[in-house]
Amino acid sequence: MVFAARIQFAFTVMFHYLFPILTMGLGFFIALMSTLHLTTGDRRWDEAARFWARIFAIGFVVGVVTGIPLEFEFGSNWAAFSAYGGSLFGQLLPMEGVYAFFLESGFLGLFLFGRGRVGKWLHWAAGLGVGVGSLLSGYFITAANAWMQHPVGYRLDAHGQPQLVSFWAVLFNPFAGWQYAHVVNGALLAGAFVMAAIAAFYLLSRRHQEFAQNTLRLAVVAGCILSLTQLFPTGDLEGRHVAGWQPAKLAAMEGLYQTRAGAPLAVMGMPNSRNQTLLDPVYVPRILSFLAYGSFRAQVVGLAAYPRDLWPPVALTYYAYHIMVGLGTIFVVIMLAGAFLLWRRRLYRSRWFLWVLMLALPFPFIANEAGWMATEVGRQPWLVYGLLRTAQGVSPNVAAGETIFTLLGFMGIYAVLALLYLFLTARVIGAGPESGTHGGAAGGDEASHAAAIGEKSA
Repeated sequence: MVFAARIQFAFTVMFHYLFPILTMGLGFFIALMSTLHLTTGDRRWDEAARFWARIFAIGFVVGVVTGIPLEFEFGSNWAAFSAYGGSLFGQLLPMEGVYAFFLESGFLGLFLFGRGRVGKWLHWAAGLGVGVGSLLSGYFITAANAWMQHPVGYRLDAHGQPQLVSFWAVLFNPFAGWQYAHVVNGALLAGAFVMAAIAAFYLLSRRHQEFAQNTLRLAVVAGCILSLTQLFPTGDLEGRHVAGWQPAKLAAMEGLYQTRAGAPLAVMGMPNSRNQTLLDPVYVPRILSFLAYGSFRAQVVGLAAYPRDLWPPVALTYYAYHIMVGLGTIFVVIMLAGAFLLWRRRLYRSRWFLWVLMLALPFPFIANEAGWMATEVGRQPWLVYGLLRTAQGVSPNVAAGETIFTLLGFMGIYAVLALLYLFLTARVIGAGPESGTHGGAAGGDEASHAAAIGEKSA
């Protein structure tokens, strides 16, 4: 039952998380474009914000639908865990729904359908509310997860059950701060890549050239900044929290079996837990000690220092972490190349680079998923770190066969939702932005151009 429950939750949460990545990323840029429209009076930013809001809306709806089963799984498959820690982290889940979900959805409707019906300041506030709501929802979920990673604000009663002592300690868990910053930075970077990929598609197909150029310029500048901050400081400081509070996870992520002073950073290699070694490694000397503890001579504890039953699944943790870091490094290279081409005024004409941006579209989502996989798998065997093991958190009266049966049902339903999402998003992209100034192929759509001249003459 433990394995079945873990597989079902892993599938549903990883599929669902694809859409919060998109909405948290695009929400910020929608708010930014709305602000640029308000401050400059340039309608192009309003039209761009409304275009991305339509794509945001599709992802938001599918994200809500795919997220609902997760709430029920806490009761159906993880009832023992819910009874154990629900009084602590459980308060954050309704806060995500009430304060963030309703804020996000209400302002999204006002932003999409309020233009021309409400004042410009209220319309701008709606765009800002979309961005704030999407980011706020991410914090409550991250804080709930942070309590599982680093439980705080509780005391154990006579029966060994955690009782809430300070809600504020749970809400502002020190583990949550840099974890949230890293999560949001990754989502914003994914949003920048989505905008860049669609803008590149328009430029390659010679459609909506002005819209594509404005969007691509913004995406490359933002992506250049975000790709760097994803590594430093957000990734670096979250790594130091892991080193301080979850050293076994750090050792698994780096494939470090033996405790070493001046530990090297493993750029690549293949972990072999049977022989407790990293096969064919490529090391950077002493860097792991510096990144983890700020000293090139610091001692990093290896997996061999812990009982074998406290090891996380080493291979899965190691590869997920290195996929995330490897892709993050590639993102830096791509966006710095884009910034260079922008500076040299060749960005919009470099077809090879536009193809790179289009083909890179899935990889920020893969990197975000891999990062969460390293975080969650690396916490094992703990469901609540140091307090409750994963095997102790499952529901005692649910059969594995029932869980597998519902998992197959979820797979079928989610496949249909994925196809529907791709179809609707493709229609929005095919239609393009609303304004005639952005419409048409390069060189002009003669019919639209003639219509515009006729309107001016009339």
